[in-house]
Amino acid sequence: MRERYTTEHVEAWRRDGALVIPRFFDADEVAAVAADFREVFGQETGADQALQRAPGGSASFSPAQFKTIDSIPFACSSALNLIGLHPALVAFARARLETDDVHLYQCQAWAKYTGAADYEQPFHCDFLNHTLTVPDDDDRQNSVTIICYFTDATEALGPTHYVVRPDSDRVLGQGAASAGDRPAVADLDTLLAPFDRSTAAPAGSIFAYGIDVYHRGSNLTAPRGHRYTVTACFKRAGDEAIGFTAWPVSLTKPWGRIFEHATPDQLACLGVPRPGHPFWTATTIARNQARHPGWDAAPYREALERRAG
Repeated sequence: MRERYTTEHVEAWRRDGALVIPRFFDADEVAAVAADFREVFGQETGADQALQRAPGGSASFSPAQFKTIDSIPFACSSALNLIGLHPALVAFARARLETDDVHLYQCQAWAKYTGAADYEQPFHCDFLNHTLTVPDDDDRQNSVTIICYFTDATEALGPTHYVVRPDSDRVLGQGAASAGDRPAVADLDTLLAPFDRSTAAPAGSIFAYGIDVYHRGSNLTAPRGHRYTVTACFKRAGDEAIGFTAWPVSLTKPWGRIFEHATPDQLACLGVPRPGHPFWTATTIARNQARHPGWDAAPYREALERRAG
């Protein structure tokens, strides 16, 4: 596997709370995922003109922004279904959280189209719908979110904008983002605007950030424009304070598309016990094989034999 990130990237992420890595995914991976987006969402181009905000209106979280977002798995190839569990992406999350055992607790595909909505958002942090409390003082105990671009994200195609943690701390006070999503200031967006950075980058790039980092969505203004992203959120395994998706709830989704192609390491990121875990007995292996006929049970059987032998 080619090197997709460096120790300098991890250190920048740890220092600033966010960073962009251009072309993390290669052209073939981008093309395969983009093809799945077209199959899943059934649309490639947006309208000729962007949706205009009403006079006097401000950036908001309108329901229309979220009409074309959904969680894995999808009735398509493994390209989209497993890109959030790409080994390099998992390795990057492990390096940032400083643990070998991470769980993918959110993975969504989001298609945006010019004119479908006004995607402009106010600055906000994600922890409010990722934990019932606040971010931990130890950043390793928090989660990491990685937005993966599978189309070019020019300024006219809705790149996420953000403020690095040192800048927001300088303006709002140390750790202000962890005390509340919108601190009691007259105009948070105006205060943060001078420090606004764009994630505009070519297809295949990623934007990684923490749950206490201010960021915002921006509108698509390019005629007939579209933007495809996958959001993958990782946390330390066993961290019950952070969550988003309870994967078993989506039992009607085509989980066979995941089990038929994922490695034991990838399945472990979804909470499936690894080969050799006491959960796996001859009975549970047989039952899981019946539930997911395309699942490769060999590593689990071999580990059980070694444990018994």
